[in-house]
Amino acid sequence: MPVAEPPVSPTPLGRVPREILRQVKLIELRTRSLVNTRFSGEYHSVFKGQGMEFAEVREYTPGDDFRTIDWNVSARMGHPYVKKYAEERELAVLFVVDLSGSTHFGTRGRFKAEAAAEIAAVLALAAIRNNDRVGLCLFTDRVEAFVPPKKGRRHALRLIRDLLVFQPRRRGTNLAAALEYVGRILRHRAVVFILSDFQAAGYEKALKILGRRHDVVAITITDPREREIPDVGLLELVDPETGHVSVLDTSSRFAREQFEYLVAEDEAALKRLLRQASVDRVEIETDRSYVGPLIKFFQARERARLRA
Repeated sequence: MPVAEPPVSPTPLGRVPREILRQVKLIELRTRSLVNTRFSGEYHSVFKGQGMEFAEVREYTPGDDFRTIDWNVSARMGHPYVKKYAEERELAVLFVVDLSGSTHFGTRGRFKAEAAAEIAAVLALAAIRNNDRVGLCLFTDRVEAFVPPKKGRRHALRLIRDLLVFQPRRRGTNLAAALEYVGRILRHRAVVFILSDFQAAGYEKALKILGRRHDVVAITITDPREREIPDVGLLELVDPETGHVSVLDTSSRFAREQFEYLVAEDEAALKRLLRQASVDRVEIETDRSYVGPLIKFFQARERARLRA
């Protein structure tokens, strides 16, 4: 099946408002110390390259694996030489970011979309520091923009800028379409970070297929008010994606318990799906720092790698 042309990418650098450029610089400054002191080494240790490549030959020393002996060079030199290999470090890293209406919600600290932008920024800068290529896919109920993976700090800053400046044309969510698009675009194995609240349906098959071909990490971003509703009487709720308005009597204990029950059911279903799809998860909340969950994720990955 032919791959569709990527959607038009966001505003060229020269046309970006000065305020947005200032925000990009602030995010870079805010995340630089994290990248330099904490995330860079953790990132390097858990996201490995595509394999090993030949680097050089050197003289054999006791303890070297005899299987690495280069017999041609050894014959010419009259004593054993071994082949030395180095990790092929370069990876393609793609950030698949949900910009649907539900991500423009937050009751404490910041919107979910704002948290996603900063998390993508710190991971992109860590990837660039390790000489990897980074790219971006923005989606709502369709893929709104795609920036192919490239190297370099300037490119990483361009992705951060795109996250801040891009105005989606739609407000709905179609996670399945985004995952299918990414699966067609990525020709070789890549690291795929999905930053979303995962308030979507019908994406299970697409996620499992993507998880078989790529190293997929789900970064789920939620707000405390999406888990529990306080007793504040009659509350008017507006669906940010459809505009549908409903009224909930939060003074009803039964209504609050039903809401919490449905949230728990959705959470359990998501956990099962990610486990079945072999997709790792990082849980982020808008009212808390993302540093702890990311460090915990890196450490869990490292332990799993050592056990393997």
